[in-house]
Amino acid sequence: MTWPHPATPSPSPLSAIREFLKLESASGILLVAAGLVAMIAANSPLSAWYDALLQVPFKIQLGDFKLDKPLVIWINDLLMAIFFLLVGLEIKREVVMGELSDRAKVALPAIAAVGGMVVPAAIYAALNWGDPVGMRGWAIPSATDIAFALGVLSLFGERVPLGLKIFLMTLAVLDDLGAIVIIALFYTGNLSVLSLGLAAAALVVLFVLNRLGVMRLGAYLLVGVFLWVFVLKSGVHATLAGVITALFIPARDPADPAHPPLRVLEHALHPWVAFGILPLFAFANAGVSLAGLSPRDLLQPIPLGIVLGLFVGKQVGVFVFAWLAVKLGVARLPDGVAFRHVYGAAILCGVGFTMSLFIGMLAFDPAQTGQEIVIDRLGILAGSLLSALVGYAVLAAVLPKGRAQGA
Repeated sequence: MTWPHPATPSPSPLSAIREFLKLESASGILLVAAGLVAMIAANSPLSAWYDALLQVPFKIQLGDFKLDKPLVIWINDLLMAIFFLLVGLEIKREVVMGELSDRAKVALPAIAAVGGMVVPAAIYAALNWGDPVGMRGWAIPSATDIAFALGVLSLFGERVPLGLKIFLMTLAVLDDLGAIVIIALFYTGNLSVLSLGLAAAALVVLFVLNRLGVMRLGAYLLVGVFLWVFVLKSGVHATLAGVITALFIPARDPADPAHPPLRVLEHALHPWVAFGILPLFAFANAGVSLAGLSPRDLLQPIPLGIVLGLFVGKQVGVFVFAWLAVKLGVARLPDGVAFRHVYGAAILCGVGFTMSLFIGMLAFDPAQTGQEIVIDRLGILAGSLLSALVGYAVLAAVLPKGRAQGA
């Protein structure tokens, strides 16, 4: 046994927390912890307290205008709009000055992302064809949880080639973009023409601010708040307001090139989203009561379609489309990356969790569809866990034992 040097002070709890938050995998670990706490609460004597907490009403009223919703809706509609604001900022940054600005680099992850959305959706649809309720969830296994996937990859440290990190990150960003398009096109309610008109007016104001070169973040965020309210009332899911607002925030500032508004806001939001909003979302939505359920329930078309879509569809879609793109000469593998590395990353893409839970929430309204919302979450948790464990095992076997090229 090696004893610590007497002069070495033991780390304080606060410094230990700081070191934990610096880890790339920290947000993924917190997501898992929040999901586990929710599952324990929903399947213990605390279940009544858990349900009651999520239904605590919160109301905002100004004259005749009123927003009166339970806590879980505020988390799913307001806090997740902030998450999508961050996603929008990341997408814009990548398009303007990042990996998505280089067509040669974006070809491989873009084609792989298409496969990773199409094949899981096809598997799910094949198992639920003819069931109008079940078919609402066709997009659930098409999503990738970027925090989880990158978190698992980061566990290998310098063994991961830089090209593989960039491939998975770019693929995940494009996957998020695909999920946003799917939500906008397929998961909207009855539309209010008046609210849509007001949302369009807010969008015009954002456009004018951008064209005039306004660099004050407060102006964009204030209009973004009004846009969120109008979109919420319109029937289109309110989280899309976050993405729309992000697209108008300037990515460059001639007066201060090192600190453009987009980068300032992205850096400010990231810790709050990673260590606050996403764990809260997981806690509010991963609490599935297993009362009356058995392993055989996973064989029902909805959860089975999700499990097979996430675990089989994702890895097949991402890997096969990437392989075809390289063999046809449309794209090339990054330096230091082999197909065995791409396959391991493809399995990790089956970790849907946050995005899959979010789309499942939109697809299956528990007030209207009953148990579907329970068994769909069961499928998401099982498929994501299986993908994370197998993906980790495969990468542990195929990644170099020492420092990788460009790591």
